[in-house]
Amino acid sequence: MIIWLASYPKSGNTLLRSLLSSYYFTNNGNFEFGLLKNISQFPNPKLFYKHKKNINHISDVAKYWLLEQENINNKKKLIFLKTHCALCSINNYSFTNSKNSLGAIYIVRDPRNLITSIKNHFQLSTKEAYEFLKNKRNALSTIQENKESLDFQPLGSWDYHLNSWLKNKSFPILKVRYEDLTKSTYETFKKVIEFINKISKSKVKFNRKKAINCVKNTSFEKLKKMENIIGFNEARLNQKNGKKIKFFYLGNKNNYIDSLDEELIIKINDLFKNDLKSNGYN
Repeated sequence: MIIWLASYPKSGNTLLRSLLSSYYFTNNGNFEFGLLKNISQFPNPKLFYKHKKNINHISDVAKYWLLEQENINNKKKLIFLKTHCALCSINNYSFTNSKNSLGAIYIVRDPRNLITSIKNHFQLSTKEAYEFLKNKRNALSTIQENKESLDFQPLGSWDYHLNSWLKNKSFPILKVRYEDLTKSTYETFKKVIEFINKISKSKVKFNRKKAINCVKNTSFEKLKKMENIIGFNEARLNQKNGKKIKFFYLGNKNNYIDSLDEELIIKINDLFKNDLKSNGYN
């Protein structure tokens, strides 16, 4: 069965994938970027290529979401999948359901700090990054580069995306704040492993020594250093010079108070007032 690692873009999904892949797919908790292939993205264009002749519009991919999840679950084992999709339906086709999903870990990040990360990653202006967060019809897809994209990922606005997952009652959801994942990494990671053990009914006990090593080997500083030395294949290309944009950009140094003007902060505070408060972002 599938356990989802779900998040709005640039909210810490890659950090959690790194921690989990080093915990579940190594003997000692060491980490290298190649381990991330064990937790792949969904939807993945490779899975949907066989349906290409029936896809006339990028949203037609939604017709095959559940079918491909059923195919994945035929392996009869616990599978982690990363997604940026909102937990929604497109043309009455649901993204997932309780039949295919054992549970989900939803990573949420303060939207005021998302502005700078989204701006850098997608090469947007500050205003465009703000519009990205508030766009109720937003979708993450390579449609901007390829109109035959097979990885259509509906997002919606930041608050819509958040609530689509956290208000879901079909299967268990664990909320993880990016800020806790980076500042209290071990404690937060332990909660994640305990949640996975609970919903999967695993009898394997939490491995404290291995978890500590996972945390040590996947710190933001180490991931950033690894990217500087060997590169990171998930980084996007700069549209102007063709060079890769740094994926591991600011981390905890990203402080909206220093990077956003007061007027924009007030706008975001007003727009997402209730969800900022309910998630501890005062």
